Amino acid sequence: MDYTDVYGVTSKGEQELRGSVTTISPPEVELLVRLDGVLTLAQIRQGMSAAALETFDDTLRMLVFKNLAAVVHPDSFAASRQFRFSAMALTRANAEADACAASLKNSSYYVRIAHKRALPPPRAPGQRLSAIVVDDDPLLSSFLSQYLTFEGFDVRVAGSRAEVVAEFRKPPRPDLVLLDVMLPDADGFDILLRIRAHPALKDVPVIMLTAKATRESVLKGLAGGANGYVTKPVEIDSLLEAVRTVVGPQ
Repeated sequence: MDYTDVYGVTSKGEQELRGSVTTISPPEVELLVRLDGVLTLAQIRQGMSAAALETFDDTLRMLVFKNLAAVVHPDSFAASRQFRFSAMALTRANAEADACAASLKNSSYYVRIAHKRALPPPRAPGQRLSAIVVDDDPLLSSFLSQYLTFEGFDVRVAGSRAEVVAEFRKPPRPDLVLLDVMLPDADGFDILLRIRAHPALKDVPVIMLTAKATRESVLKGLAGGANGYVTKPVEIDSLLEAVRTVVGPQ
């Protein structure tokens, strides 16, 4: 067994965990709840008791056999490789950075369409838009989620690197991302670059949330392909105007 592999819970496994009555053994339950699709088996094993480790391999094989767990293949969003700003992107963004910083000071938001968006995938009648709010402040995340819900979005929230990776792996693909510049264990600009490098996410509108509207911060966001900036504390009218601009008519 390769302990560098990452395992996640299947849809059948999710049903098993949510059910009022479980049909699997306690060791299987203990391991299944730890398979988050982010940590490797080696990392999971570090937090388990000696007794659980003795049956670890057999328990995992049984979960896979029952189609409750499966290997999660890493993608370009979760990869550990370093993403860097290109010199050309920095040069192009340099001229716009001053105007963006000035706009943030005057109106608390700045929007630009970084590139022409591909047509979004067709939605069934009545299907709502999807948004991901990436911010480690639970009160602010709840506040933003409520207003986005009123605007017709189904909202998912992530406040750490592990949660970000997990949420971006879940369907449906988001129609909007609100991305905090500073997270406790991740860099918002690095997340932005990973979004723009991912074939399925590269055209998703991203609005950066920032408490420090410095020119350097603005330059990084523009070079990374951000569609807009909104300053903290967030003024909801400015945020919603920015959202409507980057998402477009629906």
